[in-house]
Amino acid sequence: MIAAGQLLLTLTGVSLLFACLQSNGAMEAAAQRVLGLSRGRVALLPLVFFVLAALLAMVGPGAILSVALLAPMAMRTGVPVGISPFLIALMIGNGANAGNLSPFSSIGVIVNGLMTRSGLGGHPLRVWFFHAAAHLAVALGAYLFFGGLRLSWRTAGSAHQSIPPFTRPQSISLAALLLWMAVVILFRWPLGWTALGFGICLLLASMAPWRLALAKMPWKVIAMVVTISSAVGLIEQAGGLQWFQAAVGKYATPATVHPVLAFLTGIISAYSSTSSVVLPAFLPMVPGIAARLPGTDALALAISINIGSAMVDVSPLSTIGALCIAAAPEVSNKPQLFTRLMIWGFAMAFVAAGICYLAAPWFPPTFLAKP
Repeated sequence: MIAAGQLLLTLTGVSLLFACLQSNGAMEAAAQRVLGLSRGRVALLPLVFFVLAALLAMVGPGAILSVALLAPMAMRTGVPVGISPFLIALMIGNGANAGNLSPFSSIGVIVNGLMTRSGLGGHPLRVWFFHAAAHLAVALGAYLFFGGLRLSWRTAGSAHQSIPPFTRPQSISLAALLLWMAVVILFRWPLGWTALGFGICLLLASMAPWRLALAKMPWKVIAMVVTISSAVGLIEQAGGLQWFQAAVGKYATPATVHPVLAFLTGIISAYSSTSSVVLPAFLPMVPGIAARLPGTDALALAISINIGSAMVDVSPLSTIGALCIAAAPEVSNKPQLFTRLMIWGFAMAFVAAGICYLAAPWFPPTFLAKP
């Protein structure tokens, strides 16, 4: 119960801080400025969408909220100048997932907390690096194969629209965000407590409308994650995790366990929640599975599960894919977009398995470690 209480505090604090930045428009105002990096070059816009989604997810909101914030803007910007809604969805979805396991994102907090409770803590940057690298590779492949290079390098006129300056509440909120990140990195202040403190200060100073900020809090996600984490603890006491660990250890080998877990979690995640269902259920099993397969690194298994479960998230049965379809303009063929995202999502289960099979030797902390 203590661990569940700590997880609740951390998620609430981080979510409140970023709900303040969403409610006063600071996140959207910052996003508009990043879109200006393309300087109106149509062929650069998909890459800018990827970078912007990664940055938004990286600094706190997580992939789902970042896509919800960015998808309407990206579709409204990209489709009129000839960019396929399918390519926009792939770039936004993979970009958001690339930044999703940052130590400062709400999902990164969840994953690192689960890994710490499983004895795998202390490697947040390594976990994030390989996760982001996998999504970057897939996004670049999508850009090359689905029309990115065929886009015109002409300047889109809409890129020259004037952007209003930051308001005072937005500027102060963004400064508070940077200060929060600095004290966590430099002074190792507690992530949840400090985020909660900064969020409360912004509300008390009227830098964000408190009713709207509280409404933007992902209460259902917080409740589901804490509940499932507690349920997994009960399943562990009942012997359920040991049974699954024994089954994987019986049929998998040290060479195949990485793609097997990546594929299995990907298939489940394609129609369920990655952060609130799949990861809380599977990450606690990692140490036991590694113990049954001599020579298998537990941290590498956890990274494979993270990659496999997230790679399929652009599926329209997942929230990220559904948000992209909802944001697509009426002029686009939404049934076709649904079908293409469905095929892509389930194909990514196989792609993730292949990536983890090939890259697993690089995942352990011994790789690139100082001699």
